[in-house]
Amino acid sequence: MKAVIPKEISAVGAKLKKAGFKAYLVGGCVRDILIGKEPKDWDITTDAKPEEIQNIFPESLYENNFGTVAVKTDSENEKLKIVEITTFRLEGKYTDKRHPDEIKFAKTVEEDLSRRDFTVNAIAMDLSESSKKIIDPFDGQKDVKDGIIKTVGNPEERFNEDALRLMRAVRFATESGWQVEFNTRRAVEKLSGILETIAKERIRDEFVKIIISDNAAGGIILLEELNLLRYVLPELREGIGVAQNKHHIYTVFEHNVRSLDYAAKKNYSIEIRLASLLHDLGKPKAKRGEGPSSTFYGHDVIGAKMTVAVLENLRFSKETIEKVAHLVRYHMFYYNVGEVSEAGVRRFIARVGPETIPDLLKLREADRIGSGVPKAVPYKTRHLLFMMEKVKKDPVSPKMLKIKGDGVMKILGIEPGPRVGNILSVLLEEVLDDPAKNDAEYLESRVRELGKMKEKELSVLAEKAKDKKDEFEEGIEESMKKRYFVK
Repeated sequence: MKAVIPKEISAVGAKLKKAGFKAYLVGGCVRDILIGKEPKDWDITTDAKPEEIQNIFPESLYENNFGTVAVKTDSENEKLKIVEITTFRLEGKYTDKRHPDEIKFAKTVEEDLSRRDFTVNAIAMDLSESSKKIIDPFDGQKDVKDGIIKTVGNPEERFNEDALRLMRAVRFATESGWQVEFNTRRAVEKLSGILETIAKERIRDEFVKIIISDNAAGGIILLEELNLLRYVLPELREGIGVAQNKHHIYTVFEHNVRSLDYAAKKNYSIEIRLASLLHDLGKPKAKRGEGPSSTFYGHDVIGAKMTVAVLENLRFSKETIEKVAHLVRYHMFYYNVGEVSEAGVRRFIARVGPETIPDLLKLREADRIGSGVPKAVPYKTRHLLFMMEKVKKDPVSPKMLKIKGDGVMKILGIEPGPRVGNILSVLLEEVLDDPAKNDAEYLESRVRELGKMKEKELSVLAEKAKDKKDEFEEGIEESMKKRYFVK
């Protein structure tokens, strides 16, 4: 082991030592050093009390009840501009299964380590000695070497202190590829229900770390094996054991997890990973019949609604929810060479949004590989890309029309209102059919014609324009249903 400790961290340790106190690196950074990985965070613990730390480091801040002082450094590295120093501490009972009822300062680092969650996080490294002596009262080094996640002391006691540790056990195992030790594993399974006492935001944060790891699929499987998935994403479990039709060799649950696995291996964004995991969430509810001819008509619409509910429950941001649900809603887009015209491609782009196309195609790759097919990007997908490149300059949204809302109002002498939007909808539909009609003179003429229509008549025409099915579905819908058992 070669511990490469940043000069800023060493300087903090030296100042504490000069003032007559002890200083240790502790927790995840020591674990990472032991496995030769660059730590994300550098945590220091000391026998100095918070007010003593502040006396040593005037440029510091102490605004909590946990003995942690944030010390400002002169580092140019964003990760090292603030270093956290925490006084040795012991913790009382955890009535709410998340926060200790009281904090007491401890006298030794060994006492401090005894309160920590897992043995691999209960290792300290002396910063005040050139030898970088390791303090390891719970054999965490052995567990690091063996790749084992094990609690400090009695696992049931540790999890009852802080129920979020249940998720952290899975997250650590997923990120490291290590195994959860037998007794720790049994305790997680037994106490899984106490996860319900934890705020959804905290569960979401651990869940996201699992999803963005390289072994995200393994993390989902481990959540299920340890009885935790039912408290994190129960809707996903509805696909367990649900067989599909002759176009699928895996159950719905297996397919969703395999799709996530592909997205993770390709290092796709969190939104694509979530969409890959959730894209067929609606299939169990949509399923009709059994065996090779079973169908799942409308599962994309059902799944999009379920996705919104699932992600809202986990307190994801509105932006993330909308993006993931949109991908789920349109993941079943249909395209076959020779069956869809340029107008159909324009309508497809208008429908899903040009900014969504790249992610939607990546989701399609994950969906295909998750189904067990060998090729992620078949010829017809490449042809679709060619067609989209061909029409990319054509107008596909109202803002691309050569007449805007203010122009409509000026020509007709009307105020802002639904009538303006209805006219623009009709104009866009015409231009999607024939881009050559995106001509200012022609559009002005059509505005005058549409302006003569009665409100109800114009509204019906606009509604037809908005609801007109793009050619990915229209005309070939029955054929598509027969071949792909989807809608």
